[in-house]
Amino acid sequence: METQRSALVIGATGGIGSETARALLDRGFQVRALHRDPERARQNQPELEGVMWVKGDAMNPAEVSAAARGVQVLVHAANPPGYKNWRGLALPMLESSIAAAKAASARLVLPGTVYNFGPDVPVLVDESAPQRPVTRKGKIRVAMEARLREASLDGLRVLIVRAGDFFGPRAGNSWFSQALVKPGRPLRAVVYPGVHAASHAWAYLPDLATTIVKLIEREKELAGFDVFHFGGHAFQRGVELAEATRLAAGQPALPIRRFPWFAIFGLAPFLETFREMLEMRYLWSSSLLLDNRKLVRFLGTEPHTPLDQALRATLVGLGCAAA
Repeated sequence: METQRSALVIGATGGIGSETARALLDRGFQVRALHRDPERARQNQPELEGVMWVKGDAMNPAEVSAAARGVQVLVHAANPPGYKNWRGLALPMLESSIAAAKAASARLVLPGTVYNFGPDVPVLVDESAPQRPVTRKGKIRVAMEARLREASLDGLRVLIVRAGDFFGPRAGNSWFSQALVKPGRPLRAVVYPGVHAASHAWAYLPDLATTIVKLIEREKELAGFDVFHFGGHAFQRGVELAEATRLAAGQPALPIRRFPWFAIFGLAPFLETFREMLEMRYLWSSSLLLDNRKLVRFLGTEPHTPLDQALRATLVGLGCAAA
């Protein structure tokens, strides 16, 4: 009789963490999730029925290791809230997960980003593209991946899946939900933060989570340290996302407004989050898409919800459209 597969998700209350936990449950995994207040997490995430919430702090290696005992997969989807204190939190949390995954002989999975890449990369970026970030957050992301590669030389099995900006029905903390639309309100306009003609990559979170789980299920075929790029919804003209959002809302004549970067500039000296946003602005002014050919060769196809369905589900989930 085959033993039920099990996974620990760090950051299960976040966008990609919660979607990955859900996808793991759907595929028959026993799923644990670490949280400092398990009862509050259980109440706030009723859609994750079936997840076993475990008390612990991602900054505490002993508590993470205790939660990971016996699992085959550890998904490290923890991010510091907003853009705050990445230097002080991101790497220490990762060290806790590395120690826990090693102790459990588990595969460590990191949902990656495009922050690793500076403005010097080509428009279509594959897994081997040089990583020369020009931002503090990008340098931390590169350091995280470098630390995982180093740990893989000591026997840790690592999977990194990089994706662009994300959206989805439960993605409350994202550029889509915090800039393009206003959750809980019917659409009156769509805001677009970038240069309209610059190419931009977006990931629909349920598709990304399904992709991660499909890769996990092919454990025996993965390299000890493996990296894949998720193509997602790639827009040659970034503003196409805003145009498609209007259509998905059934209001094609809504205005598309520019993001108020001038206000971010004005408040940046006083707010760390705004300073970090300004550093990342180059990703909205230059073109960057992710080359998913390696992923497609490996899986045969990339999970892909049609854009109109994905946006409609997102708008309904965020309270911007009626079900």
